[in-house]
Amino acid sequence: MPPVSARLPVFPWDRLEPYKAIAAAHRDGIVDLSVGTPVDPVPELIRAALADASDSPGYPTVWGTAALRDALTGWVERRLGAAGVTHTQVLPVVGSKELVASLPAQLGLGPGDRVAFPRLAYPTYEVGARLVGAEPVPYDEPTDLEPAGLKLLWLNSPSNPTGRVLSKEELRTAVAWAREHGVLVVSDECYLELGWEADPVSVLHPDISGGSFEGLVAVHSLSKRSNLAGYRAAFLAGDEAVLGELLKIRKHGGMMVPAPVQAATVAALGDDKHVAEQRERYERRRAALRSALEGRGFRIEHSEASLYLWATRDEPCWDTVGALAELGILVAPGEFYGTAGERHVRVAFTATDERVAAAVRRLAG
Repeated sequence: MPPVSARLPVFPWDRLEPYKAIAAAHRDGIVDLSVGTPVDPVPELIRAALADASDSPGYPTVWGTAALRDALTGWVERRLGAAGVTHTQVLPVVGSKELVASLPAQLGLGPGDRVAFPRLAYPTYEVGARLVGAEPVPYDEPTDLEPAGLKLLWLNSPSNPTGRVLSKEELRTAVAWAREHGVLVVSDECYLELGWEADPVSVLHPDISGGSFEGLVAVHSLSKRSNLAGYRAAFLAGDEAVLGELLKIRKHGGMMVPAPVQAATVAALGDDKHVAEQRERYERRRAALRSALEGRGFRIEHSEASLYLWATRDEPCWDTVGALAELGILVAPGEFYGTAGERHVRVAFTATDERVAAAVRRLAG
């Protein structure tokens, strides 16, 4: 029996290790701008909620506590602009990456089915399709896709890696096309609260959905907005028929968000102050790195939202990765996100203020 891993590409980050070693040898240490992991403290009110719920000896429920579902529906209404959201239209998940990788399996997809995602994209969309033997289909415009056999259409706005934000008209067009052809739309909106030069909109907003969640699911995460990547706190919102089926499957699989993390999520979604403070940190780091990269001859494309700068100096991405590694700066090659990114690099601005300042000095040198 062939190993399931044989269906998958080489784990991309393993290929970056030699460049990481070069960057780490810099006399002032590495500035790691590759992965985009949060580095700032978890807000105190969230840690307090986690600690207060730490005496949780029993099993949590897959659907979460009523308090958690109230927090999810309230946030979806307040932040995404939806109205009348019910508990049946939300579902907590164990981090968004787990969901992305396993969703085709949970939807019952397999050989003969097709899963579409942007040509420049988070690689886990393709991984999820390959794990079940479905056909991965990258696209430039979703409406140009052949609908036959297409079961799942991934949207991603703001985009990882490019930071591109889809306009309301682009979202409306994609949703209308998918509904016409009976294709489920799953919109990865994990960076929605990190718009800089654009105001990202959810597919669940009435201007896009028409006031109905039919055929629509949005994916959201607390990793970036609240520095909770280590908590694995995420959730879905949307079509109750789809979420109801996923809930049944996830009950059988025991896919439960730990009880203390559920309590922490309630606290995080109920507080906007820490989100604004974190945005200010990222905005400062973004401005400093963008100026430094442009001063070094880079061109920044898209990047109007998310936690990354999509940068190029019109050379193969691995040449750029190597040159920056010599400065002690580690970035992600655009090729990780598809062949269309082979002349770009993705630069995260999630390092500390001190490390960002170090990178700025090196780029100016």
